[in-house]
Amino acid sequence: MTDNDNAKIVNQLRALVLLSQTEEQIARTRVLQARTDAVRRELTQNADNAAERTRLITAELRELGGVPDVVTPSLGRLGAVLKATFEQAAPIEEALLQDLVLEHQLLDRALYLKVLGQKAGLEKVVRLAEGLVTAHEATVDWLRVVLAEEALGGPAALRPTPFQQVAGAASRAVVAPYRFVASRVNEALDTAEQRRQKVGEEIGQAASKASGFAGAVRETLGAGRSAALRRAERVADREGNREAADAARAAREELGDVSADELPVKGFDSLSTPDAAEAAKALRDPRQINVLIRYEETHKNRSDVISAAQVALAAVAKEAVGVEDE
Repeated sequence: MTDNDNAKIVNQLRALVLLSQTEEQIARTRVLQARTDAVRRELTQNADNAAERTRLITAELRELGGVPDVVTPSLGRLGAVLKATFEQAAPIEEALLQDLVLEHQLLDRALYLKVLGQKAGLEKVVRLAEGLVTAHEATVDWLRVVLAEEALGGPAALRPTPFQQVAGAASRAVVAPYRFVASRVNEALDTAEQRRQKVGEEIGQAASKASGFAGAVRETLGAGRSAALRRAERVADREGNREAADAARAAREELGDVSADELPVKGFDSLSTPDAAEAAKALRDPRQINVLIRYEETHKNRSDVISAAQVALAAVAKEAVGVEDE
């Protein structure tokens, strides 16, 4: 092995220590966002495994004459804290995509390290790199599935933080009634613009209708967001605005504000926990799974039922991204 080969391997090991330390800290912050106990256990195990990988990489680094690591773990923790702080301003999918970037970097560096080890004839380095490749490939697949769950309408294995909820889908649920009002006003204004000769009449009628609807929304907001959404949905149905009605319904479903007769499983409330879990696991429509999970979370909140529904959603997500079950 040449000095140049050794230098390249040492540099990659140092980079992998830093990235693995960051990976561990991020996994530990993600534990708090786990939707189910099963996901929480998996993330905890992932964090522990990342810590073990850091130990193994550091040991190999020292064996090859690298400087004993003192600063890197602190930098890794700092990097994870900064990442967790900055990602609060973005939706959860952006945070997960950044996690995926980190895992791809770890995977690609591990592959590079493997080839370097093969060239240098260092079997121990090769074995270490192979273990890293296997671990990071599995994590990449897991993150792809979680992202697919979110893309399918969720709920994904990880809950967004309150800040991420505001930045993402929940903000759309909050403003749905107002978007409906704005849409109605915009439609009327567009019509008035095209037919200037009737501008007074058109604007007057539109303003009256929009004002009446806005008044209804203001009255119902006092009774709560769910009531406002139900009112918006009813008015949209009456006005024949299917798009707005669907948006209001989707917002209700996201909040878990659905009645038992709207659930995809008939008689769901009367089922025992094992039967409810079995019924949830049999679902294959992402929207239906989402509705069932949100309803269960806001009513009985049975962890076994939620986990079963999450397994069903994960199966659909894996199929969507081409990840095979082990």
